[in-house]
Amino acid sequence: MCGIFSIFSRGGEPIPPQILHGSRHSLRELAYRQSGKQRHRGPDSTGVYVLPSEGVVMVHERLRIVGVERGDQPFVSEDGNLILVANGEIYNYLELSAEIAKRRGSYKPKSDCHVILELYQDYGKDLLQYITGMFAFALYDRRTKEVLLARDPFGIIPMYVGEDAAGNLWVASEMKCLVDTCGSKVETFPPGEARFGRVGDLKVSWQFEQPWLTEVPSQPCDLSLLRANLESAVRSHLQCDVQLGALLSGGVDSSLIASIATKIMRERDPSFRLKTFSVGLKDAPDFQAARNVAKYIGSDHKELVFEVDEALDGIRDVVYHLESFDVATVRCSLPMLLLTRYIKSTGIKTILSGEGSDEIFGGYLYFHKAPNYQLFHEELVRKVRGTHLSDCLRANKVAMAKGVELRVPFLDTGFVNHVMQIRPEDKIPGPLNQFGGEQQNRMEKYVLRAAFADNYLPDDVLWRQKEPFSNGVGYDWVDTILREASSRVTDKEFSTAAIRFPLNTPSTKEAFYYRSIFAEQFPGEAAAGTVIKRERNNWGCGEDPSGRA
Repeated sequence: MCGIFSIFSRGGEPIPPQILHGSRHSLRELAYRQSGKQRHRGPDSTGVYVLPSEGVVMVHERLRIVGVERGDQPFVSEDGNLILVANGEIYNYLELSAEIAKRRGSYKPKSDCHVILELYQDYGKDLLQYITGMFAFALYDRRTKEVLLARDPFGIIPMYVGEDAAGNLWVASEMKCLVDTCGSKVETFPPGEARFGRVGDLKVSWQFEQPWLTEVPSQPCDLSLLRANLESAVRSHLQCDVQLGALLSGGVDSSLIASIATKIMRERDPSFRLKTFSVGLKDAPDFQAARNVAKYIGSDHKELVFEVDEALDGIRDVVYHLESFDVATVRCSLPMLLLTRYIKSTGIKTILSGEGSDEIFGGYLYFHKAPNYQLFHEELVRKVRGTHLSDCLRANKVAMAKGVELRVPFLDTGFVNHVMQIRPEDKIPGPLNQFGGEQQNRMEKYVLRAAFADNYLPDDVLWRQKEPFSNGVGYDWVDTILREASSRVTDKEFSTAAIRFPLNTPSTKEAFYYRSIFAEQFPGEAAAGTVIKRERNNWGCGEDPSGRA
């Protein structure tokens, strides 16, 4: 996991002086300075590759996880014609490396992402058909002056693009690197998409497509197959050359990931103890459940107890790192920022987490209100499509704010495809559930829990009801942050919400407060347009995003 930054000149000509702020900065200096705003993503090294005569510069901020000794970027092909900066993890890189070696006689990858460069030489822009993982990358071909940009199917890894006054293309992992130069022409690069061509004429060359995106599936759930697929996803996410840990909230999702990872790692080392971490206020609901799981799986467990004021101090920092003013995202991120800082202090660089399960299984409590199977499935698709602006955004940016990589096995592409192809009548919670051939009043994520009912977790955790993270760290947390944030906005200020913020107008004082901070840090409607707009359907959750029953 890293940070990438690039500038590609329109026309392949040198960048004009006005973009370089007169003669005060070279192209290299400009790129190094702008990428420095996301240097927290790659505290281990910074690599810069510049082609002044072609108006191209590519920067890589590296967190060394795979290929620690040889994997510093930008990667350059042997003939010097291809340059790559990539952020993420390619989970099938060992299989791909073996295939490349078979075709060429020999090949040893410098890191997992190095295979992208090699695959481009073999398949060109069609390489996206072969890689699996979480990724965002920019590749430049000097021979044709063409650029290839791509992002993983669900947007686990962030990427933004912008255009400056001269029409040059800017690319970065975080928006803060672009807003002061690209102004009104900044946008989120869409998940599950690749664009290829010359600057000013990039065309979509690949899009993630699956039948479940447009059709209601009819495949019955097979519990043994479901379990095997999740175990396979977790196994692929354990590949790294540094010490790995796991978040453990005590909910079924993070607990299952930690349990599966432990079982897999003990295949090689029966004495292995996974390092697990929890965060909360004193006596938080999550703590006891997490302790039960840690004892059950034999993990080396640590708890971080925080004070409300300690978390509230970080509101401005959280909005800055998230690049979002979404209420639910901010609430969850404040305790997470404290926890990831603590995790980094222990020497851990990579952590597993349970994000994504609620989106693909229908785990949020409001799914109990789904009126029929079609609307339930359509809502799942909407949640999956939007997770790059909410849970994925939070998970990635908060962890990377402290130089920690967070991996999400539930969003493994193959596993998502498997789960989303299960018919909705087997996944829907409540009285409409028909798993096993009978209509039953099932709890949320029933098939996931049932698939792992055999010695993976204590029953009181396996069948624990969904507890939103911002509540699980302590109910006082939600109530206090709502009260404190609202107290910082007067009635007079709030009455101007629609005038001051016509795009994504905040509907509560808490939302207004976060939006005001965001506007100071990232001015302009283009920046605000990159933030999720939560839409309420006629059976979903209301204004309070905490999800409390």
